[in-house]
Parts: sequence; structure tokens; C-alpha cells
Amino acid sequence: MNADERNLLARGRVATRLPAQDLDRARRFYSEQLGLEPVDERPGGLLYRCGGVEFALFMSTGASAGTFTQMGWQVDDIEAAVADLKQRGVVFEEVEVRGFRTRDGIAEIDGNYPSKGARGERAAWFRDSEGNLLGVGELVF
Repeated sequence: MNADERNLLARGRVATRLPAQDLDRARRFYSEQLGLEPVDERPGGLLYRCGGVEFALFMSTGASAGTFTQMGWQVDDIEAAVADLKQRGVVFEEVEVRGFRTRDGIAEIDGNYPSKGARGERAAWFRDSEGNLLGVGELVF
């Protein structure tokens, strides 16, 4: 048995949790702006599933600082995804940091993890109704 087979965390599934101060407002944003509906819910929580991976919005008295990407989607066509989301009312961040800046909401980022086989990524960021910073990315081969 190798180390990964013995490590319970390495064998486990990862799921993102995003805070929401107003769960009803967040549900409307994810439905109307992102076109997503919860697959399940419980008091104080909404569970979503995208591409076989789950994320949850949970009722919280705290708020995210929104200073870093908290969750992102990898898509095959970033222009189409950004255009669709803009039509739904999503506002994309204009970012200028060392190494890249966005043009029309999309940044070209050199480099990627070798295991992905990509030479870079194109990415865009937006905030949900609760201030969580979310991203959309497309690998560049």
C-alpha cells in the first residue's frame, strides 16, 4: 500500500464551502446570474453540483474578504462562458497584477501545472452576491 492509499485525506473528495450572509439572495444570484440550482438543501445550506464536484453555500455571520479566488470553474471556451455570464448580469473584475492583466475581463496567464499539459491559462473573475471572488478559466495548450 503506497502513501496515498493510506492517507484518508488523499482518498477523500474535496468540496468547497462559500459563506453567505443572505442565503436567499445568494440562491437568487446563483440561479439568475449563473444558471445554477441547488441539488439539495438543509437549514442554513445549499448544495450545488457542477461537473461531478460539489460546492455549498452556507449561512454565515461572517463575510469573505474577497481578496483571492475562492472557487473556479474550468471551461472549454472562456469567451463563450464570459459572454453568457455577462448577458445574465455578471460583472467581471478588471485585474492588473504582476505578470498579467485582464483585457475585456479575460487575462492571459503564462505557465501551468505540468500534469495538466497546458502552457498557460486564460482566466476571468467575478464576485457573487455575497462578495466571494469566483473564477472561470480555460487551459491553453
